[in-house]
Amino acid sequence: MSMINEKEFKELANFKNDTCVSIFIPTQRGGKEVLEQKNLKHLHSLWTEASKKLSAKGIEKSKLDTMSKKFEELLDDKDFWRHQSDGLAVFAAPDYFKTFSLPVNFEAYTYISEEFYVKPLIPAMNGDGKFHVLSLQISDVQLYEASKYSITPIDIDDLTPSELEERVGYDYKEKALQFRTQGAGGEKTQFHGHGGSERDEKDEIKQFFRAVDQGLQNYLNKEKLPLIVYCQDYLFSIYKEANTYNHLVDEVVDGNPNDSDLLGVHEKSLKIAEKFLDKDRDSKLEKYKEQSQTENTSSAPSDIMSAIHKGRIDTLFVENRAEIWGTYDEDQMKTEIDDEQTSENSSLMNLAAKKTIEMGGKVYLIQDYLMPEKESKMNALYRF
Repeated sequence: MSMINEKEFKELANFKNDTCVSIFIPTQRGGKEVLEQKNLKHLHSLWTEASKKLSAKGIEKSKLDTMSKKFEELLDDKDFWRHQSDGLAVFAAPDYFKTFSLPVNFEAYTYISEEFYVKPLIPAMNGDGKFHVLSLQISDVQLYEASKYSITPIDIDDLTPSELEERVGYDYKEKALQFRTQGAGGEKTQFHGHGGSERDEKDEIKQFFRAVDQGLQNYLNKEKLPLIVYCQDYLFSIYKEANTYNHLVDEVVDGNPNDSDLLGVHEKSLKIAEKFLDKDRDSKLEKYKEQSQTENTSSAPSDIMSAIHKGRIDTLFVENRAEIWGTYDEDQMKTEIDDEQTSENSSLMNLAAKKTIEMGGKVYLIQDYLMPEKESKMNALYRF
């Protein structure tokens, strides 16, 4: 399973070759579709179609054969197809081949040009919406950094005790702690110990959680990201008592983290995180609307393309299911817009998005109804 990082994104964005193929497909994580090899067959169909187009364009047979071999190896990799997320992106050239399985619902799309099509990956690279997930059990502690489109384990072995016994001693007996889940009437979880020891057991858990909290303080306070905890509800109530971190999210991912793989942890925590992830984007949209019809905003693609290359873009809003075909002459700062894709042009939206990120701006890929000025497929908020 391969998530994408900033280095890999920049590598894709800067890659140039006479023949670059970008293929995106939606994928299923399990169920009937996986058993019937729906994901595999979909990619095979799109590559077959793309290879015919490449052959018609006159690509050298040796180069096409090299690319076909890479696709055949991927299609034959049974383990790869058993471990998919929500979307698969494949980037291929005669001397280059990479795949990324991402929690992004891609639309099926094939792009053939002298560059890779990275526009669908833009949301993962805009730098907003990050949060931490703390997977918490008496026998294990894990920390992750996540965004809407990625999740990465963080090594905290030298920061926190890994299990309760490591903190309170090996005389602790987990089986002595029994609990019942929250009742339908909303009553709190009750602890039932043996020999009246429930208070000692809860205090031992709190002692362990306090050590976890203190061990993570310096790391978490570097960025002060929201912290979502994934644990059973009765443990979360104790963790909240031990917690001193100011950005703890008050809603827990209730359950046993052992029941989820990495993608499952991401999916469940995202249901909580989505409530605050779009805060920065919405703030920029509001700022655009406040400054629309001024020199601080633009919805004209030609003006936006020139402003991007001058480093003037603070935020670029790009319609996610739209495209603008044309050419941009950087030396002349001139934009030509065409009605459709040809062998001589490329995606101006792809170029605009990756160049904005390169110049330090933010890019939001959004639905058409959210665009501030809906008659245009690109809206830009300027820095100056």
